[in-house]
Amino acid sequence: MKAYGTVHKYGDNVDTDVIIPARYLNTSSHKELAAHCMEDIDKDFVSNVNEGDIMVAEKNFGCGSSREHAPIAIKASGISCVIASTFARIFYRNAINIGLPILECDEAAKDIKSGDKISVNFDTGIITNETTGKTYQAEPFPPFIQNIITKGGLINSILNK
Repeated sequence: MKAYGTVHKYGDNVDTDVIIPARYLNTSSHKELAAHCMEDIDKDFVSNVNEGDIMVAEKNFGCGSSREHAPIAIKASGISCVIASTFARIFYRNAINIGLPILECDEAAKDIKSGDKISVNFDTGIITNETTGKTYQAEPFPPFIQNIITKGGLINSILNK
């Protein structure tokens, strides 16, 4: 599995209320959630994100409430992967459960800048900043998580066994 895209960069402690504001939680439409993704921290995110782009943040990404709406909004917006120094544990699990690839790599999260083009090899955990040529090593996904992500989430992986 691989990803390639333009980086949308954020800092520390991006919480689930910023990823998808609570005022939009009355919908289960993934498209509607995506339309409001990140709007309280980056009003231009929705108009600038393209299918396959990559989100990079620093520590404690996805802190706050345990709602699945946050990773759903990110994935539905077109983001193919999130890289952060660290993730809130419940966000980490929710992201895997809905099939959104996420990688922890402190060095990459700190070095990579908004607008950089990066590629990610999920099999090896290698993140390459195509803009600067620098590479970073994240922990690759174990096969069972690769299966969940490849199938589009935990439920699909169970149904397609």
